[in-house]
Amino acid sequence: MGALWIAHVDVTDTEKYDAYIKVASVVIPDHGGRFIARGGRVVHFEGLARKRNVVARFPSVEAAEAAYNDPRYQEAVKLAKAGSTREVMVVETDE
Repeated sequence: MGALWIAHVDVTDTEKYDAYIKVASVVIPDHGGRFIARGGRVVHFEGLARKRNVVARFPSVEAAEAAYNDPRYQEAVKLAKAGSTREVMVVETDE
């Protein structure tokens, strides 16, 4: 089964968040992830809305977890947390 990495983000410090993006753009593909949505148009119906939404497809939940736990990514997470408010999750798919 595949997995979707979903992040809902409000950027508060563009410089820090841009530095995070540079690392995430390498680490996620290194673990088999492929970005399928990065900050595009959103139609929001319910709940908390964030300005930026990112979705990456992974071959498995384990591959997505490996990307998140990668030491390079964990260093970048510090920048993301300092430069944004966000929720990040992985959802298993039926595919």
